[in-house]
Parts: sequence; structure tokens; C-alpha cells
Amino acid sequence: MAFLRGDEVEVCSKQVGFVGSYYAATVINNYDNNKSYAVQYKNLVTEDKSHPLIEIVSADEVRPLPPKVSATGFASLDVVDAFDNDGWWVGKVSGRQGFDYFVFFDTYGVEIPYPTSQLRPHFEWVNGKWVSKKRV
Repeated sequence: MAFLRGDEVEVCSKQVGFVGSYYAATVINNYDNNKSYAVQYKNLVTEDKSHPLIEIVSADEVRPLPPKVSATGFASLDVVDAFDNDGWWVGKVSGRQGFDYFVFFDTYGVEIPYPTSQLRPHFEWVNGKWVSKKRV
């Protein structure tokens, strides 16, 4: 899928320490016949915190924004995205206590509680279509 200047997207980080995270961005340019894109992040800023971060990323790291799905609750082992550290991180629900859901992140071996407002169902962008990853 080719993206145009102004398209709202998510960028999947492949950097060590950020694998499994997605960051909202806007396409500001494309290069090499859509093989890479310049994106400006919504929540990430430059080191001096003076401007939004702009990066050139490979096309395989860019996807459209996932569908907005209201979720009022999750079940154990549901695959979710948790909003933390300015991005969405893929994990699975491992439990619940009160209003918080515990999310386990396989990549990092940690479990963190989140309120429902910081969770969304996880979707994968596969062959130009959104596929729900409800359970592991």
C-alpha cells in the first residue's frame, strides 16, 4: 500500500528496546517509489524536545491507523495494544484487578496494569486488510 503526504499512519519500531511498539505519525514525503517514507510523529519529539521527531522509515514499518473499536472489557489472553511511553505496545491480558487489566509483554517479560482507557484490541495489517488478533 502506498501512502501519500498527509496520510495518518502508525510506524512499527524495529529498534532495540522498542520492538512491538507502534507510534502515530503523519507522512510528510515518500522516497524511492514508496519504498520509504518521511514521517512526523505525533507524540515523539527531538532530543531537545523543541520539535516533533521526523524520521525516514522503511515502507514495511508503516501501516494505516487501525480501526477504532470500542472495547468495554477484555478477557484473559486477549491480545491488546497498551498505550505507554508515547506509543502502543503489543501484549496480552494476563489478569484483572478492580478497573485495571494486567498486560504481559512477551518481548520484555514484564507485566503492567492499565486502565481500559489505555487499551485497545490488537489488529495486524495483513495483505492490505486488518486482521483481529483476539487471542493467543
